[in-house]
Amino acid sequence: MRKFLALVLLVGLNLSSPATALETQSGNIQVTRMSSGFKTPWALGFLPDGSYLVTERRGRLYHVELSGKKTAIKGVPKVAANGQGGLLDVLVPRNFQQSGEIIMTLAKAQPNGSGTAVAIAKLDLAKATLTNQRIIFEMTPGSQGDRHFGSRIVEARDGSLFVTIGERGDRPSAQDLSRHNGSIVKITRSGAAATGNPFLDQANAEPEIWSYGHRNPQGMAFDAKGVLWAVEHGARGGDEVNRIRKGANYGWPVIAYGRHYSGQKIGEGTQKQGMEQPAYYWDPSIAPSGMMIYTGDMFPDWRGDIFVGSLKFDYISRLSGANLTETEALKSPNTKRVRDIRQAADGSIWFISDDRGAIYRMSR
Repeated sequence: MRKFLALVLLVGLNLSSPATALETQSGNIQVTRMSSGFKTPWALGFLPDGSYLVTERRGRLYHVELSGKKTAIKGVPKVAANGQGGLLDVLVPRNFQQSGEIIMTLAKAQPNGSGTAVAIAKLDLAKATLTNQRIIFEMTPGSQGDRHFGSRIVEARDGSLFVTIGERGDRPSAQDLSRHNGSIVKITRSGAAATGNPFLDQANAEPEIWSYGHRNPQGMAFDAKGVLWAVEHGARGGDEVNRIRKGANYGWPVIAYGRHYSGQKIGEGTQKQGMEQPAYYWDPSIAPSGMMIYTGDMFPDWRGDIFVGSLKFDYISRLSGANLTETEALKSPNTKRVRDIRQAADGSIWFISDDRGAIYRMSR
């Protein structure tokens, strides 16, 4: 299957734009524009045949063939497309060929504002439509404003789903287990709290919560050993990469490596007993969004490295080492506001530039 997908990719590349060179510590690589013309693209998900889905924050979903031809998909869930909210992540689960279902995250209108939600639907490519659409989960309602939805989703080995939720600009709520704000939740494909969640039996705690004390995590990925990692926005400084542990408190807004936008000190400092330290942090902030941990064959020197897109400084951060550090900044004219980053079946690395409204592929 992998060889087949690689062949499909190579055939499709003949119809893509000319490649440009990007100099890296591992030598020059090619950056090829695969498709363009998107408005605020947010996420990319590969289908088994090598074609892919792209979400636009305004509430549109596209199927893109390897030729770059885009087809708008009908039947997309209604979204609250305000500020940072809208149609956000898309996941093609491992059993897609059997179920035909995709999973999306979105900002959903709620009685007192809007909140992060998870929808599932069957994708009919022949008719370019979604059917049997339903919301399987939504965060506890009551959050106003148009920021900090988080909204990355990944599939665990057992088929359960991890979803990031920002604190929605309501800082204290990230320490309140009775609300989903500022948490990473673990749910089943039906939307129920997953078996083994840390707060299932705790009174006044939302049972879906896996970890909490997050500000606005917009990237999440598993490494080859099945360890979950996430990257989140700090305020003025203090963007974090975190190894996600069951039941752990990541400190926002009590501790942080940064300051409020006003220049005022955040909380109690940078450390407090019972609260996790980041594996790595940026100061100044890079505005991280999208995260991938490389496992492919095309770039063997990069196996195990973490890749994070920067919305602020227009590059892809490559992090590596037992004591995680930013090893390299991959920067080119195409890395403008990198919103998402994914590994394809052939080991190439694809990313979204939301500033250019385009999808790019990095390859040998």
